[in-house]
Amino acid sequence: MRVLLKLLVVSFLVGLVMSAFGWSPYDIVMGIRNFFLDIWNLGFRAIDRVLGYVLLGAAIVIPAFLLIRIANYRK
Repeated sequence: MRVLLKLLVVSFLVGLVMSAFGWSPYDIVMGIRNFFLDIWNLGFRAIDRVLGYVLLGAAIVIPAFLLIRIANYRK
C-alpha cells in the first residue's frame, strides 16, 4: 500500500510538471525518436562529407599521379 501511495504522489507531481510545460507523453516519445534520427542522420552526413573530400582530392591527385607515372615511364 505504501508503494502505491508513492507511485500516486510521483505520478501526480510528474503530471503537474508536464502540464506546466505543456508536454504530453506523445511529445516525449517523438522527442526521443527525433533525437535518435538526428544522430543517425548526423553519422551519415559525416560519412558523406568525408567521401566528398576524398573525391575532391582524388580529382587532383589521380591525374597528377598518372602524369608522373607517364613522365617516369619514358626515362
